[in-house]
Amino acid sequence: MVPAALSAGVIPTKDKLTEDEKIALLRDLSAEYAKAKEAIPRSKKPLEINADGTFAQMEWQAAKLSGEPAARQGDKVQITHVAFEGDHLILEINGGITNGRHWYDHVQVGMGAGTQPVNNGTGTPHMGTYIGINFHKPMENLDAAAVKKILAPILEFDSHSATVMYMDTLPPEMKQAVAEKRAIVGMDRDQVMLAVGRPERKVRETNKDGVDTEDWIYGTPPGKITFVTFVGNKVIKVKDQYAGLGIETSPK
Repeated sequence: MVPAALSAGVIPTKDKLTEDEKIALLRDLSAEYAKAKEAIPRSKKPLEINADGTFAQMEWQAAKLSGEPAARQGDKVQITHVAFEGDHLILEINGGITNGRHWYDHVQVGMGAGTQPVNNGTGTPHMGTYIGINFHKPMENLDAAAVKKILAPILEFDSHSATVMYMDTLPPEMKQAVAEKRAIVGMDRDQVMLAVGRPERKVRETNKDGVDTEDWIYGTPPGKITFVTFVGNKVIKVKDQYAGLGIETSPK
């Protein structure tokens, strides 16, 4: 399913969020739980809510009448994917709706936080929905607290952030690395995503010893490019290169 703006050939307005702001939004919203204040309908097209908390009542009502809801009033729901689309912030709820490929495969960036969607057992189709926050202008200076305030008419978030609770379980050195937005040896994929977000590229290869590795590559030339190398689910090496500058650094 492709959002209407894309299917109509309209180029969405580019957001003005910094990379650090995007990483913080992904980190602080992904895997968050909330209680539905009213029934939330299933919809392959993101249900729109405006940045002032108002939403198209007729659109939501039509979606409610079309079938079973993704959540009833009082149900616990989970944000399972976050994506940026011009002046819209798109939230996948309870795993979205399974239909082969997801519409967000063609959208900028998203991340998971290693938790299973609510009510989605092995082999069970996702029967969630999507919510799109329309800012009506390029997004900027946005944080998770502001997003939760916008969603307050329909969602009541848990008082303790899932991300904060997860951070509390990390060893001190990893907690510090996440806070400093850097990957370190020993992290798993979810921890790297939490610290530095989604990579620009991934490269897989088999080294001379027959070990399969995967490099997550951050940054583009000219400037610093960071290579985070995984074997299995663990980081074994982090290397910084400064493209075109003749400088290379290795992790301590």
